[in-house]
Amino acid sequence: MIMGKTILVLGGGIGGIRTAREINKMIGNDEDATLAKILVFEKEKASLFAPSLTWMMVGRRETYDIQDDLSKIELSGIEVVYGDIESVDPESISVVSNGKSYKGDYMVVSLGTEQADYKGLSKAGHNFYTSEGAKNFHKKLLRFKKGRIAIVVSTMPFKSPVAPYEASMLVDSYLRENDIREHSDVTLFSPEKTPMSFAGKEVSENIKSLLESKDITYCPEHELEAAEPGKLTFKNNGETKETSFDLIAYTPHHECPAVIKEAGLVGSSGWVEVNEKTLSTKFKNVYAIGDITNIQLSDDESLPKAGVFAQYQASVVANNIVKDIHGKEADKEFEAKGKYILEQGDGKASSIGGNFYSADLEIKESSAIQHWVKILQEKSWFAKNF
Repeated sequence: MIMGKTILVLGGGIGGIRTAREINKMIGNDEDATLAKILVFEKEKASLFAPSLTWMMVGRRETYDIQDDLSKIELSGIEVVYGDIESVDPESISVVSNGKSYKGDYMVVSLGTEQADYKGLSKAGHNFYTSEGAKNFHKKLLRFKKGRIAIVVSTMPFKSPVAPYEASMLVDSYLRENDIREHSDVTLFSPEKTPMSFAGKEVSENIKSLLESKDITYCPEHELEAAEPGKLTFKNNGETKETSFDLIAYTPHHECPAVIKEAGLVGSSGWVEVNEKTLSTKFKNVYAIGDITNIQLSDDESLPKAGVFAQYQASVVANNIVKDIHGKEADKEFEAKGKYILEQGDGKASSIGGNFYSADLEIKESSAIQHWVKILQEKSWFAKNF
């Protein structure tokens, strides 16, 4: 029987919303018949479209442009449970939130990453992976007339792997538009050996060439040692380097949420290990998608943490849960096909994509078309889901 099945979706971000809505549609819930209950657990009441935060850094978006009220996803069959998740039991498929226990037949973990301060960065600069941090960076940028700007990748791994490169190029474009670029320096620091190494040598070299063409100084293999207002300390090839800056934006340290670690869902990678095709965990009827997962591509590389994959993974999991509810074999697999749009400023962008499992990737030449594709992705996300 379909009636009475309950699906617990942990997280109301891109992956969680897509999972809930697709299950709801495929299962056939409507105003006259609720065939399955879908509970979405989320502590925030607004859903943020994080890919647009780099635009907010340079004043091209306001908070209200890139977030909406999560209650709008509630339909017949979908209910949002607001508050912190206190515990998760994947064995019994249950969750405790706000002191109340919820039991399900299926669970989809899509809680993303927890952000943490690292080496004092929160006192030195602005976390542009939050709307507040991106907005505060822009406030400082409005008063910036000359000096040195640093974009810092704090630790690996980090979600949205194009974001630091995109941020540095958008900042460069802003400075040029305001005729202060010649009095400014933009430097990007990262512990990576090369930009987006998981995408292959051709893509990495192309990104480095883009940065060079814009006079953005790129400093790979720079491990952050310390940060304080106006000063950063890095370790590079065994040497300690101190550098002063006037304005700093950074990626936060990313880690798996503690409640998921405590649930026994995390593997040796520090993230939830899943089957690369089905996104199933070691627990029956428990799946995980998006940034919280680890899928190993090679000894050195994992599938990057990006919203584009969370959406595709959500479709796979939703389809296979509904098939199982109907007593049918799961017939959809995650193929790791996806595409990033890398904004470069000046109304242009490049696309980087292909099959990440086979490493068959390419970067397309920058164009205004790709810039508009990125805008369309943002607008269509809200139009389809809220």
